[in-house]
Amino acid sequence: MPKSVSRPILFASGIAVVLLISLGVFYWLMRPPMSDLEHMAQFLSITAVISIVVGYGAYRLSWLERAPSLRWILLGTYVLASLLTFLNVWLTARLMFVNEHDLQLATVLLLFAGGIAVALGNFFTSALIDRILRLEAATRAIENGNLNARAEIPGNDEIAALALSFNRMAQQLQTADKKQKELESLRRDLVAWAGHDLRTPLASIRLLVEALADGVVTDPQTIQSYHLQAKKQVDTLSLLVDDLFQISQLDSGGVPLRSEPASLSDLISDTLESFTGLAAQKGVALSGSAEPGIDPISIDVQWMGRALNNLVSNALRYTASGGSVTLCAERKLNGVSVSVSDTGEGILPADLPHVFERFYRGEKSRNRASGGAGLGLAIVQGIIEAHGGSIWVDSEHGKGTVFTFILPRN
Repeated sequence: MPKSVSRPILFASGIAVVLLISLGVFYWLMRPPMSDLEHMAQFLSITAVISIVVGYGAYRLSWLERAPSLRWILLGTYVLASLLTFLNVWLTARLMFVNEHDLQLATVLLLFAGGIAVALGNFFTSALIDRILRLEAATRAIENGNLNARAEIPGNDEIAALALSFNRMAQQLQTADKKQKELESLRRDLVAWAGHDLRTPLASIRLLVEALADGVVTDPQTIQSYHLQAKKQVDTLSLLVDDLFQISQLDSGGVPLRSEPASLSDLISDTLESFTGLAAQKGVALSGSAEPGIDPISIDVQWMGRALNNLVSNALRYTASGGSVTLCAERKLNGVSVSVSDTGEGILPADLPHVFERFYRGEKSRNRASGGAGLGLAIVQGIIEAHGGSIWVDSEHGKGTVFTFILPRN
Protein backbone atom coordinates (compact mmCIF):
# COMPACT_ATOMS: atom_id res chain seq x y z
CA MET A 1 0.00 0.00 0.00
CA PRO A 2 1.47 3.44 -0.91
CA LYS A 3 2.63 5.62 1.97
CA SER A 4 0.34 8.48 0.84
CA VAL A 5 -2.66 6.18 1.41
CA SER A 6 -1.44 4.25 4.46
CA ARG A 7 -0.71 7.26 6.68
CA PRO A 8 -4.31 8.61 6.80
CA ILE A 9 -5.65 5.07 7.20
CA LEU A 10 -3.22 4.35 10.03
CA PHE A 11 -4.20 7.65 11.68
CA ALA A 12 -7.92 6.86 11.50
CA SER A 13 -7.29 3.29 12.66
CA GLY A 14 -5.31 4.53 15.63
CA ILE A 15 -8.10 6.85 16.72
CA ALA A 16 -10.64 4.03 16.32
CA VAL A 17 -8.51 1.78 18.53
CA VAL A 18 -8.22 4.54 21.16
CA LEU A 19 -12.02 5.00 21.02
CA LEU A 20 -12.65 1.29 21.63
CA ILE A 21 -10.11 1.11 24.45
CA SER A 22 -11.60 4.21 26.11
CA LEU A 23 -15.10 2.76 25.97
CA GLY A 24 -13.82 -0.52 27.35
CA VAL A 25 -12.09 1.19 30.27
CA PHE A 26 -15.19 3.33 30.89
CA TYR A 27 -17.37 0.24 31.09
CA TRP A 28 -14.89 -1.71 33.24
CA LEU A 29 -14.45 1.09 35.78
CA MET A 30 -18.01 2.42 36.10
CA ARG A 31 -20.27 -0.46 35.04
CA PRO A 32 -22.78 2.03 33.57
CA PRO A 33 -26.20 1.10 32.20
CA MET A 34 -26.35 0.42 28.48
CA SER A 35 -27.96 3.77 27.75
CA ASP A 36 -25.09 5.67 29.37
CA LEU A 37 -22.58 3.54 27.46
CA GLU A 38 -24.39 4.38 24.22
CA HIS A 39 -24.35 8.09 25.04
CA MET A 40 -20.62 7.95 25.89
CA ALA A 41 -19.94 6.09 22.63
CA GLN A 42 -21.82 8.82 20.72
CA PHE A 43 -19.94 11.65 22.44
CA LEU A 44 -16.52 10.05 21.97
CA SER A 45 -17.32 9.17 18.35
CA ILE A 46 -18.18 12.78 17.57
CA THR A 47 -14.92 14.08 19.01
CA ALA A 48 -13.00 11.24 17.32
CA VAL A 49 -14.46 12.22 13.95
CA ILE A 50 -13.56 15.85 14.59
CA SER A 51 -9.99 14.78 15.44
CA ILE A 52 -9.74 12.75 12.25
CA VAL A 53 -11.05 15.65 10.14
CA VAL A 54 -8.66 18.17 11.71
CA GLY A 55 -5.64 15.87 11.50
CA TYR A 56 -6.35 14.79 7.94
CA GLY A 57 -6.99 18.40 6.94
CA ALA A 58 -3.58 19.45 8.26
CA TYR A 59 -2.03 16.53 6.42
CA ARG A 60 -3.77 17.41 3.13
CA LEU A 61 -2.63 21.03 3.44
CA SER A 62 0.98 19.69 3.35
CA TRP A 63 1.97 21.56 6.47
CA LEU A 64 5.06 19.33 6.78
CA GLU A 65 6.35 20.58 3.43
CA ARG A 66 5.27 24.19 4.02
CA ALA A 67 6.88 24.60 7.43
CA PRO A 68 10.08 26.73 7.40
CA SER A 69 11.94 24.45 9.82
CA LEU A 70 11.70 21.22 11.75
CA ARG A 71 11.23 23.23 14.96
CA TRP A 72 7.97 24.67 13.68
CA ILE A 73 6.82 21.25 12.50
CA LEU A 74 7.33 19.72 15.94
CA LEU A 75 5.88 22.68 17.79
CA GLY A 76 2.91 22.65 15.44
CA THR A 77 2.43 18.97 16.21
CA TYR A 78 2.45 19.61 19.97
CA VAL A 79 0.02 22.53 19.64
CA LEU A 80 -2.31 20.57 17.36
CA ALA A 81 -2.25 17.57 19.72
CA SER A 82 -2.99 19.84 22.68
CA LEU A 83 -5.86 21.53 20.83
CA LEU A 84 -7.37 18.19 19.85
CA THR A 85 -7.08 17.00 23.44
CA PHE A 86 -8.72 20.18 24.67
CA LEU A 87 -11.45 19.88 22.05
CA ASN A 88 -12.17 16.23 22.83
CA VAL A 89 -12.44 16.70 26.58
CA TRP A 90 -14.24 20.05 26.43
CA LEU A 91 -16.86 18.91 23.91
CA THR A 92 -17.44 15.68 25.79
CA ALA A 93 -17.90 17.58 29.02
CA ARG A 94 -20.20 20.04 27.27
CA LEU A 95 -22.34 17.35 25.71
CA MET A 96 -22.61 15.53 29.02
CA PHE A 97 -24.18 18.65 30.54
CA VAL A 98 -21.48 19.38 33.06
CA ASN A 99 -22.49 22.48 35.06
CA GLU A 100 -21.02 25.84 34.09
CA HIS A 101 -18.67 26.05 37.06
CA ASP A 102 -17.15 22.62 36.47
CA LEU A 103 -16.88 23.33 32.74
CA GLN A 104 -14.96 26.55 33.39
CA LEU A 105 -12.67 24.76 35.83
CA ALA A 106 -12.07 21.96 33.30
CA THR A 107 -11.31 24.59 30.65
CA VAL A 108 -8.63 26.22 32.83
CA LEU A 109 -7.07 22.87 33.69
CA LEU A 110 -7.05 21.81 30.04
CA LEU A 111 -5.41 25.08 29.00
CA PHE A 112 -2.79 24.62 31.71
CA ALA A 113 -2.10 21.00 30.71
CA GLY A 114 -1.90 21.98 27.04
CA GLY A 115 0.57 24.77 27.82
CA ILE A 116 2.72 22.40 29.89
CA ALA A 117 2.70 19.88 27.01
CA VAL A 118 3.75 22.55 24.49
CA ALA A 119 6.50 23.88 26.80
CA LEU A 120 7.84 20.38 27.41
CA GLY A 121 7.66 19.63 23.70
CA ASN A 122 9.57 22.84 22.95
CA PHE A 123 12.25 21.84 25.46
CA PHE A 124 12.85 18.46 23.81
CA THR A 125 12.53 20.02 20.36
CA SER A 126 15.40 22.40 21.16
CA ALA A 127 17.61 19.49 22.18
CA LEU A 128 16.67 17.60 19.02
CA ILE A 129 17.26 20.60 16.76
CA ASP A 130 20.64 21.19 18.41
CA ARG A 131 21.75 17.68 17.45
CA ILE A 132 20.54 18.17 13.90
CA LEU A 133 22.34 21.52 13.66
CA ARG A 134 25.58 19.85 14.74
CA LEU A 135 25.15 17.34 11.94
CA GLU A 136 24.40 20.15 9.49
CA ALA A 137 27.50 22.08 10.61
CA ALA A 138 29.68 19.03 10.00
CA THR A 139 28.07 18.60 6.57
CA ARG A 140 28.81 22.22 5.64
CA ALA A 141 32.40 21.79 6.83
CA ILE A 142 32.79 18.77 4.54
CA GLU A 143 31.19 20.76 1.72
CA ASN A 144 33.76 23.53 2.25
CA GLY A 145 36.64 21.09 2.00
CA ASN A 146 37.31 20.32 5.68
CA LEU A 147 37.39 16.54 5.49
CA ASN A 148 38.48 16.32 9.14
CA ALA A 149 35.02 17.43 10.29
CA ARG A 150 32.98 14.91 12.25
CA ALA A 151 29.50 14.99 13.81
CA GLU A 152 29.90 14.06 17.47
CA ILE A 153 26.31 13.14 18.42
CA PRO A 154 25.91 10.63 21.27
CA GLY A 155 22.86 8.45 21.64
CA ASN A 156 21.15 5.40 20.22
CA ASP A 157 18.39 7.01 18.16
CA GLU A 158 18.09 7.55 14.41
CA ILE A 159 19.96 10.88 14.49
CA ALA A 160 22.91 9.29 16.29
CA ALA A 161 22.87 6.45 13.74
CA LEU A 162 22.77 9.01 10.93
CA ALA A 163 25.73 10.84 12.48
CA LEU A 164 27.64 7.57 12.72
CA SER A 165 26.98 6.86 9.04
CA PHE A 166 28.00 10.42 8.21
CA ASN A 167 31.28 10.02 10.09
CA ARG A 168 32.01 6.78 8.25
CA MET A 169 31.33 8.54 4.95
CA ALA A 170 33.58 11.44 5.97
CA GLN A 171 36.35 8.99 6.88
CA GLN A 172 36.01 7.29 3.50
CA LEU A 173 36.10 10.67 1.76
CA GLN A 174 39.21 11.62 3.70
CA THR A 175 40.89 8.34 2.83
CA ALA A 176 39.91 8.69 -0.83
CA ASP A 177 41.16 12.28 -0.89
CA LYS A 178 44.48 11.27 0.67
CA LYS A 179 44.85 8.44 -1.83
CA GLN A 180 43.96 10.79 -4.68
CA LYS A 181 46.63 13.25 -3.57
CA GLU A 182 49.16 10.43 -3.27
CA LEU A 183 48.26 9.18 -6.74
CA GLU A 184 48.51 12.69 -8.15
CA SER A 185 51.91 13.15 -6.53
CA LEU A 186 52.97 9.74 -7.79
CA ARG A 187 51.74 10.61 -11.29
CA ARG A 188 53.84 13.78 -11.33
CA ASP A 189 56.87 11.93 -10.02
CA LEU A 190 56.28 9.13 -12.51
CA VAL A 191 56.27 11.55 -15.42
CA ALA A 192 59.41 13.27 -14.15
CA TRP A 193 61.30 10.06 -13.39
CA ALA A 194 60.22 8.29 -16.56
CA GLY A 195 61.18 11.35 -18.61
CA HIS A 196 64.62 11.39 -17.03
CA ASP A 197 65.18 7.66 -17.51
CA LEU A 198 64.00 7.85 -21.11
CA ARG A 199 66.03 10.95 -21.90
CA THR A 200 69.34 9.49 -20.74
CA PRO A 201 69.51 6.47 -23.12
CA LEU A 202 67.93 8.52 -25.92
CA ALA A 203 70.64 11.14 -25.59
CA SER A 204 73.29 8.42 -25.69
CA ILE A 205 71.74 6.80 -28.76
CA ARG A 206 71.53 10.17 -30.49
CA LEU A 207 75.21 10.90 -29.91
CA LEU A 208 76.22 7.46 -31.14
CA VAL A 209 74.05 7.67 -34.27
CA GLU A 210 75.22 11.21 -35.09
CA ALA A 211 78.83 10.13 -34.70
CA LEU A 212 78.27 7.25 -37.10
CA ALA A 213 76.25 9.37 -39.55
CA ASP A 214 78.82 12.19 -39.60
CA GLY A 215 81.71 9.80 -40.16
CA VAL A 216 83.43 10.82 -36.96
CA VAL A 217 84.52 7.23 -36.47
CA THR A 218 85.85 5.16 -39.36
CA ASP A 219 87.58 2.33 -37.61
CA PRO A 220 85.47 -0.86 -38.09
CA GLN A 221 86.10 -2.02 -34.57
CA THR A 222 85.00 1.33 -33.13
CA ILE A 223 81.92 1.34 -35.38
CA GLN A 224 81.02 -2.12 -34.10
CA SER A 225 81.47 -0.91 -30.53
CA TYR A 226 79.16 2.06 -31.21
CA HIS A 227 76.56 -0.30 -32.64
CA LEU A 228 76.74 -2.52 -29.56
CA GLN A 229 76.41 0.49 -27.24
CA ALA A 230 73.41 1.77 -29.22
CA LYS A 231 71.81 -1.67 -29.04
CA LYS A 232 72.39 -1.79 -25.29
CA GLN A 233 70.68 1.58 -24.86
CA VAL A 234 67.76 0.45 -27.03
CA ASP A 235 67.41 -2.64 -24.85
CA THR A 236 67.39 -0.39 -21.77
CA LEU A 237 64.63 1.72 -23.31
CA SER A 238 62.67 -1.39 -24.22
CA LEU A 239 62.89 -2.74 -20.67
CA LEU A 240 61.82 0.59 -19.19
CA VAL A 241 58.81 0.90 -21.52
CA ASP A 242 57.86 -2.70 -20.74
CA ASP A 243 58.09 -2.01 -16.99
CA LEU A 244 55.97 1.12 -17.33
CA PHE A 245 53.36 -0.80 -19.30
CA GLN A 246 53.18 -3.57 -16.71
CA ILE A 247 52.97 -1.06 -13.84
CA SER A 248 50.04 0.65 -15.57
CA GLN A 249 48.35 -2.73 -16.11
CA LEU A 250 48.70 -3.70 -12.46
CA ASP A 251 47.44 -0.30 -11.28
CA SER A 252 44.38 -0.28 -13.52
CA GLY A 253 43.57 -3.96 -13.09
CA GLY A 254 43.60 -4.18 -16.87
CA VAL A 255 45.26 -7.60 -16.83
CA PRO A 256 43.10 -10.02 -14.85
CA LEU A 257 45.09 -12.90 -13.43
CA ARG A 258 44.41 -16.21 -15.11
CA SER A 259 45.12 -18.26 -12.03
CA GLU A 260 45.12 -22.03 -12.34
CA PRO A 261 46.64 -24.93 -10.42
CA ALA A 262 50.29 -25.00 -11.44
CA SER A 263 53.66 -26.36 -10.36
CA LEU A 264 55.62 -23.70 -8.49
CA SER A 265 58.55 -26.15 -8.32
CA ASP A 266 58.79 -26.24 -12.11
CA LEU A 267 58.54 -22.45 -12.30
CA ILE A 268 61.40 -22.07 -9.82
CA SER A 269 63.48 -24.59 -11.78
CA ASP A 270 62.85 -22.71 -15.03
CA THR A 271 63.78 -19.41 -13.40
CA LEU A 272 67.08 -20.80 -12.09
CA GLU A 273 67.89 -22.31 -15.48
CA SER A 274 67.27 -19.01 -17.29
CA PHE A 275 69.78 -17.18 -15.06
CA THR A 276 72.45 -19.88 -14.96
CA GLY A 277 74.48 -18.24 -17.73
CA LEU A 278 74.36 -14.76 -16.22
CA ALA A 279 75.30 -16.10 -12.79
CA ALA A 280 78.26 -18.00 -14.22
CA GLN A 281 79.36 -14.91 -16.13
CA LYS A 282 79.34 -12.86 -12.92
CA GLY A 283 80.97 -15.58 -10.86
CA VAL A 284 77.93 -15.91 -8.55
CA ALA A 285 76.72 -19.28 -7.23
CA LEU A 286 73.03 -19.64 -8.11
CA SER A 287 71.01 -22.37 -6.38
CA GLY A 288 67.48 -23.17 -5.33
CA SER A 289 65.13 -25.74 -3.86
CA ALA A 290 61.43 -26.40 -3.42
CA GLU A 291 60.09 -28.33 -0.46
CA PRO A 292 58.06 -31.42 -1.41
CA GLY A 293 54.30 -30.98 -1.28
CA ILE A 294 54.11 -27.31 -2.26
CA ASP A 295 52.37 -28.16 -5.57
CA PRO A 296 49.89 -27.56 -6.95
CA ILE A 297 49.21 -23.91 -6.14
CA SER A 298 46.82 -21.51 -7.87
CA ILE A 299 48.87 -18.84 -9.68
CA ASP A 300 49.13 -17.03 -12.98
CA VAL A 301 52.28 -18.69 -14.31
CA GLN A 302 53.25 -15.82 -16.63
CA TRP A 303 52.97 -13.09 -14.02
CA MET A 304 54.50 -15.16 -11.22
CA GLY A 305 57.39 -16.00 -13.54
CA ARG A 306 57.93 -12.28 -14.06
CA ALA A 307 58.01 -11.72 -10.29
CA LEU A 308 60.61 -14.46 -9.75
CA ASN A 309 62.69 -13.17 -12.67
CA ASN A 310 62.71 -9.67 -11.24
CA LEU A 311 63.76 -10.87 -7.78
CA VAL A 312 66.55 -13.14 -9.02
CA SER A 313 67.74 -10.53 -11.53
CA ASN A 314 67.82 -7.91 -8.78
CA ALA A 315 69.76 -10.24 -6.47
CA LEU A 316 72.36 -11.06 -9.16
CA ARG A 317 72.72 -7.38 -10.02
CA TYR A 318 73.85 -6.47 -6.51
CA THR A 319 75.88 -9.57 -5.66
CA ALA A 320 79.59 -9.38 -6.33
CA SER A 321 81.70 -12.17 -7.79
CA GLY A 322 82.19 -14.99 -5.32
CA GLY A 323 78.82 -14.42 -3.70
CA SER A 324 75.68 -16.53 -3.87
CA VAL A 325 71.97 -16.21 -4.67
CA THR A 326 69.43 -18.73 -3.39
CA LEU A 327 65.78 -19.24 -4.36
CA CYS A 328 63.73 -21.38 -1.98
CA ALA A 329 60.09 -22.36 -1.54
CA GLU A 330 58.63 -23.85 1.65
CA ARG A 331 55.23 -25.03 2.82
CA LYS A 332 53.35 -22.93 5.34
CA LEU A 333 50.12 -23.53 7.23
CA ASN A 334 47.86 -21.79 4.70
CA GLY A 335 50.15 -21.28 1.75
CA VAL A 336 53.67 -21.25 0.37
CA SER A 337 56.62 -19.06 1.37
CA VAL A 338 59.12 -18.13 -1.37
CA SER A 339 62.40 -16.36 -0.59
CA VAL A 340 65.23 -14.97 -2.70
CA SER A 341 68.39 -14.36 -0.68
CA ASP A 342 71.79 -13.01 -1.70
CA THR A 343 75.15 -12.26 -0.10
CA GLY A 344 75.46 -8.85 -1.73
CA GLU A 345 76.07 -5.44 -0.24
CA GLY A 346 72.70 -5.34 1.47
CA ILE A 347 70.40 -2.36 1.82
CA LEU A 348 70.94 0.59 4.11
CA PRO A 349 68.36 0.84 6.94
CA ALA A 350 67.23 4.23 5.63
CA ASP A 351 66.45 2.68 2.25
CA LEU A 352 64.54 -0.39 3.47
CA PRO A 353 61.11 1.31 3.81
CA HIS A 354 61.36 2.57 0.22
CA VAL A 355 62.61 -0.40 -1.79
CA PHE A 356 59.16 -1.13 -3.26
CA GLU A 357 58.55 2.49 -4.30
CA ARG A 358 58.64 3.25 -7.99
CA PHE A 359 61.87 4.71 -9.36
CA TYR A 360 63.42 4.67 -5.89
CA ARG A 361 67.14 4.05 -5.94
CA GLY A 362 69.04 3.74 -2.72
CA GLU A 363 72.79 3.96 -2.34
CA LYS A 364 73.21 0.21 -2.72
CA SER A 365 69.73 -1.10 -3.33
CA ARG A 366 69.24 0.56 -6.71
CA ASN A 367 71.29 2.74 -8.99
CA ARG A 368 71.49 3.57 -12.69
CA ALA A 369 74.97 2.23 -13.04
CA SER A 370 73.62 -1.19 -12.27
CA GLY A 371 70.98 -0.81 -14.97
CA GLY A 372 67.93 -0.78 -12.69
CA ALA A 373 65.08 1.61 -13.51
CA GLY A 374 63.58 1.33 -10.06
CA LEU A 375 60.38 -0.41 -11.19
CA GLY A 376 61.23 -4.10 -10.83
CA LEU A 377 60.40 -4.46 -7.15
CA ALA A 378 57.25 -2.33 -7.49
CA ILE A 379 56.09 -4.74 -10.20
CA VAL A 380 56.89 -7.72 -7.97
CA GLN A 381 54.85 -6.24 -5.12
CA GLY A 382 51.92 -5.58 -7.45
CA ILE A 383 51.99 -9.16 -8.76
CA ILE A 384 52.20 -10.74 -5.31
CA GLU A 385 49.39 -8.58 -3.90
CA ALA A 386 47.26 -9.33 -6.98
CA HIS A 387 47.61 -13.01 -6.02
CA GLY A 388 46.37 -12.20 -2.51
CA GLY A 389 49.84 -12.53 -0.98
CA SER A 390 52.27 -10.21 0.78
CA ILE A 391 55.98 -9.44 0.37
CA TRP A 392 58.64 -7.94 2.59
CA VAL A 393 62.41 -7.53 2.74
CA ASP A 394 65.04 -8.20 5.40
CA SER A 395 68.55 -6.88 4.92
CA GLU A 396 71.73 -6.20 6.82
CA HIS A 397 74.10 -3.79 5.19
CA GLY A 398 77.25 -5.56 4.12
CA LYS A 399 75.85 -9.07 4.67
CA GLY A 400 73.06 -9.53 2.18
CA THR A 401 69.33 -9.26 1.52
CA VAL A 402 66.33 -11.61 1.67
CA PHE A 403 63.07 -10.92 -0.17
CA THR A 404 60.23 -13.12 1.06
CA PHE A 405 56.65 -13.42 -0.09
CA ILE A 406 53.73 -15.59 0.99
CA LEU A 407 51.20 -16.98 -1.48
CA PRO A 408 47.86 -18.35 -0.27
CA ARG A 409 47.27 -21.91 -1.45
CA ASN A 410 43.75 -21.12 -2.69
